[in-house]
Amino acid sequence: MRGFSELIDRLVLTPSRNGKLTLLRDYFRDTPDPDRGYALAALTDGLDIPAIKPAILRQLAAERMDEVLLAYSYDYVGDLAETISLIWPETGEAKAHDMRLSDMVDTLMKASRSDAPKLFASMLDRMDASGRYAAIKLATGGLRIGVSSGLTKQALADLGSRDVVEIEEMWHGLKSPYVELFAWLTGKAEKPEQAARAMFRPVMLATAVEDGDLDTLSIDDYNAEWKWDGIRVQVSSEGGVRRLYSRSGDEISGAFPDLLGAIDFEAVIDGELLVGRLPEFVGTFSDLQQRLNRKTVSAKVEKEFPVFVRAYDLLMEDGEDLRPLPLIERRARLERLIGRIDPSRFDLSPLVAFDSWDHLDALRRAPIHPIIEGVMLKRKDSPYLPGRRKGPWFKWKRDPYVVDAVLMYAQRGHGKRSSFYSDYTFGVWQEAEGIRQLVPVGKAYFGFSDEELMQIDKFVRDNTIDRFGPVRSVKATEEYGLVFEVAFEGLARSSRHKSGVAMRFPRISRLRWDKPSGEADTIETLEAMLETMETGRRS
Repeated sequence: MRGFSELIDRLVLTPSRNGKLTLLRDYFRDTPDPDRGYALAALTDGLDIPAIKPAILRQLAAERMDEVLLAYSYDYVGDLAETISLIWPETGEAKAHDMRLSDMVDTLMKASRSDAPKLFASMLDRMDASGRYAAIKLATGGLRIGVSSGLTKQALADLGSRDVVEIEEMWHGLKSPYVELFAWLTGKAEKPEQAARAMFRPVMLATAVEDGDLDTLSIDDYNAEWKWDGIRVQVSSEGGVRRLYSRSGDEISGAFPDLLGAIDFEAVIDGELLVGRLPEFVGTFSDLQQRLNRKTVSAKVEKEFPVFVRAYDLLMEDGEDLRPLPLIERRARLERLIGRIDPSRFDLSPLVAFDSWDHLDALRRAPIHPIIEGVMLKRKDSPYLPGRRKGPWFKWKRDPYVVDAVLMYAQRGHGKRSSFYSDYTFGVWQEAEGIRQLVPVGKAYFGFSDEELMQIDKFVRDNTIDRFGPVRSVKATEEYGLVFEVAFEGLARSSRHKSGVAMRFPRISRLRWDKPSGEADTIETLEAMLETMETGRRS
């Protein structure tokens, strides 16, 4: 465990991407199998120890220390793994650095739900604080150390002097602890055969249009399409195996069996997953959330929230790799495919006609449907290239909605923000029975600089009027309060929010120290926006 705990500590304290890559590459090079494979699984969210969950950890910690002390410590630190690792009673048995990472994982995976907590507590008793922190992060699967799955795979590519695309494409055919993968990367064996069919192909991404980008481009070189507000997916069907992937390569097939049942072709389609009934109705992202992040769905949910894929691109067809072909050729093949498959589950993303960048800008600002986020620009001769490369594809999103809201509650962040109140709940004014009060409408934890974070944190500490566990209630009256200018992508009705509305992707776009809190927006403002959106959807 010593090597893994040192890796976690150093990753947390290393801010640069290249520094993290070096740490990961060196660890994978110097650590033997199968320890490095289990570490890889943990870093890529592929390790699941079902018997150890956060609730179990809280219970184990509460058995060894005063519950009030535990609650205050967690409130101050802001991260459960860090809190427990620091205040766990020392037993003088800190010898578990000799324990292999693989031994710990194997023991916990084989243990019953009743035995695993005791075994894990015994392991923590024999560790120092760094070892406990790494072990808890590993067991719960919530690393949150600033290392993404993509960054970890890039480190693997660097280790073996390979293209990361090779690793991405074979990833779903590999299994923990990845012995065959490391043998190939270190030159000890041939490339692992792709045992799995319907593999994930790394997606091509667009760059945002910035000032001056369009000045040197010809409109004749680009197609334009609407950018729909669903989730980017890849439909992969090969050799009778059907899978649905998110843009990051996570398989989400279990939540959409009705869509998979409609696949009767051999191809890989890149598109947008949307809720709706073709050919007319398209639902909101809030509707789509009723089906996301589920392992299974009921027949009732399938019927109430049917899904379809709006196809953007065709990557493979009948075993032929189409990605090297120009976009216009791939689209022609896609049009023919869409014409012969289930029209209730698949349709073609329409092209947007425009005769100048100003014309397209006007369409972007006022799209034909409220579920459209903007437009996409795709160079007609572009091959399908994984990653985000500037030039072939651009995204030009519509301007966000903006309201002024008042800070109501604050909570500590995680990781490097665990010492600051950086998660903010904000509200707008609502008048009922002659009483004007704030009702919460959203929560945001980004959109401000580090300097602004320190200013807000000080305001929260100086103006706390109540506490609810880790949450602070902040003074907010018509005469006094902190106003945020909040930008967001859309609104949906929500029975879970007291205001009755929920924001889509809210972020703080500006601090309004100059604005009296009593002049912030009202719930009527949001309801008028929502009515406009719903009217557009119905039309």
